Amino acid sequence: MPENVIIVGSGPAGLTAALYTARANLEPLVVEGAAPYGQLMLTTEVENFPGFPEGILGPELMEKIRTQAGRFGGKFITSDATRVDLSNRPFRVEVGDAVYESNALIVSTGAKARTLGIPGERELLGRGVSSCATCDGFFFRGKEIAIVGGGDSAVEEALFLTRFGSKVTLIHRRDSLRASKIMQERALAHEKMAFVWNTTVGEVLGDTTVTGLLLRNVETGETSELATDALFVAIGHVPNTTLFQGQLDLDDAGYIRVAHPRTNTSVEGVFACGDVVDHIFRQAITAAGTGCAAAIDVERYLETLGH
Repeated sequence: MPENVIIVGSGPAGLTAALYTARANLEPLVVEGAAPYGQLMLTTEVENFPGFPEGILGPELMEKIRTQAGRFGGKFITSDATRVDLSNRPFRVEVGDAVYESNALIVSTGAKARTLGIPGERELLGRGVSSCATCDGFFFRGKEIAIVGGGDSAVEEALFLTRFGSKVTLIHRRDSLRASKIMQERALAHEKMAFVWNTTVGEVLGDTTVTGLLLRNVETGETSELATDALFVAIGHVPNTTLFQGQLDLDDAGYIRVAHPRTNTSVEGVFACGDVVDHIFRQAITAAGTGCAAAIDVERYLETLGH
């Protein structure tokens, strides 16, 4: 007997979808992954999720939503989906050797921030290293901040960080920005902004918090140190859509296309939500909102099938 709905992914979008489908008595099966909860597992303090005036740890917030979904009948598999077949309904989701079938599917596999892959970056993640200015800029009020990148997102985040930091240094491996001209002009004219050109970051320095960066000039090979309290990495995100290539319509960057404001994908009965769809906002609260929308879309879809 196929499941009513399988949800692949367990970040804010997936768990919110689980909560809503569970409360609709659909008994969702959540393939939450071997490392569940998405990018919030990498976040120490979340201060901008409504309802938590004192802030809450990212993993604790996810655990609360998971418990809430489980209370209403959500079921969980703490393993990775290894293959999906969306060519026929019921859809097939393979988890290792086990095969699960479902009349509807919600994809909420999220995205991961591109990393520099340098010493100290992973070790100091959440302790001065971040990939989200909107999430973490507030923690560095009056501090010196560095940011790596050169596109629109990097410049936009750098300008946002000037609201908090005493100085924001943008480090770029080329001698000019790739960002749009108007964004460049704003950044170059900003009194709090500084620029380090033709340079890469070779190491994040610090034991328990970020204290500085080891820099390397790509033209001369010369190395130097930059004292800073934080490093924001803004070199893009990669959506987790490998499982769905060739089965769902993806955009040029690999994100799943949906029929906004609905969550329908190119395959009838398959819905998508969260950061696997959204490359603009990338917030826990917006992901949760689309998870709610996907759940309601699924409930209405299953009604048309007589389930």
